[in-house]
Amino acid sequence: MTMLDPAAALAAGQDTIRAEARALETLAEALGGSLKAPFADAAKLLFAAKGRVIVSGMGKSGHIARKIAATLASTGTPAQFVHPAEASHGDLGMIVEQDCVLAISRSGETAELSDLLYHCHRLSIPIIGMTFKPTSTLANASTAALVMPDCGEASDDAPAPTISTTMCLALGDALAVALIKARGFSADDFGAIHPGGKLGAALKRVRDVMRVDASDPLIAPDVSVPETLKAMSAGGIGAVGVVENGMLVGIVTDGDIRRRLTPEMFARDARAIMTANPKTVAPDAPLADAIAIMNGKRITLLFAVEGGKPVGVVHMHDLLAAGVR
Repeated sequence: MTMLDPAAALAAGQDTIRAEARALETLAEALGGSLKAPFADAAKLLFAAKGRVIVSGMGKSGHIARKIAATLASTGTPAQFVHPAEASHGDLGMIVEQDCVLAISRSGETAELSDLLYHCHRLSIPIIGMTFKPTSTLANASTAALVMPDCGEASDDAPAPTISTTMCLALGDALAVALIKARGFSADDFGAIHPGGKLGAALKRVRDVMRVDASDPLIAPDVSVPETLKAMSAGGIGAVGVVENGMLVGIVTDGDIRRRLTPEMFARDARAIMTANPKTVAPDAPLADAIAIMNGKRITLLFAVEGGKPVGVVHMHDLLAAGVR
């Protein structure tokens, strides 16, 4: 068994990535040329589908098809992967008249796709074919044929799908983003179907986690310091907002108390010890914005305000509990 040459491995890796980058640039140019009309037609078919987008492919193309289906589904286009071999054994029942099919095959001659294509023709289901062969069975059977420029594969010795699968994946992403733009799919829409994990947490809004009412301690500027301390203790967040004529004019925190701790302080009022014009956040701001402000200012809480009026308060603990890091 020969030893791996680190230098040769590094060179092969760089060559592969550069070859794939060149292929993607060629594909981008094709979208403005030979693929311009087919891409627009494919996007229209996907946008118009009243059912789901069925994505199918065999082997490595199948793995790419699964990812494209997942990307479409997560960005507002209902989609599902159907294995072409399983389709011939009953899963064709998953594909109905209101669907649209996106089939992927490098050669365009994948035998396992034949029954699926026939099923689509029988039910007049539109087919988007993603292939590299313009005269292939898949291209000829397609309502919109996305025939990509053939840039070969990364290795001539063992031409496993590498460059071709990268191009298919990129073209699938391009379709997904085109549909995002066409549907006006927003960050709120994205967050609604990504409620779990760090991503879902970051897409939540401040109003989803902010504390209100008794958990949102507010006092008047002329409240004495001892009463201010009582309000801080009752609120349990280590701070109170100072409100005048309904507007947030300041904040008193544990830090303010410590920095001004003198015997004379207890004879004063909240206005004398507050931090004026505190940093705030809008209640509809993403939690990611709130944590960015806190990190940038090295603070642990923010009052949420609308039109200058406090409507809630969000603490770093609330963000951590929601899953934002």
